[in-house]
Amino acid sequence: MTAKLIDLRGLKCPLPVLRTRKALAGALPGDVLVVHCTDPLAAIDIPALLAQTGDALELSLVEDGVTAFRIRKS
Repeated sequence: MTAKLIDLRGLKCPLPVLRTRKALAGALPGDVLVVHCTDPLAAIDIPALLAQTGDALELSLVEDGVTAFRIRKS
């Protein structure tokens, strides 16, 4: 298992979800992605992406304007 931080702070829609999709495509099953975003739409877009891909959202939290997602590749 590999954990990888993806810093997408400052990027606007649709870039956070597109870059998350690309990172998931290159991940192995069981890998963990920790994604940091400042775009408020990412809170909607990234869970919707995971519903399509079947990957698991393990944690989602907002702190100081940054939304963090912990995603496990299925």
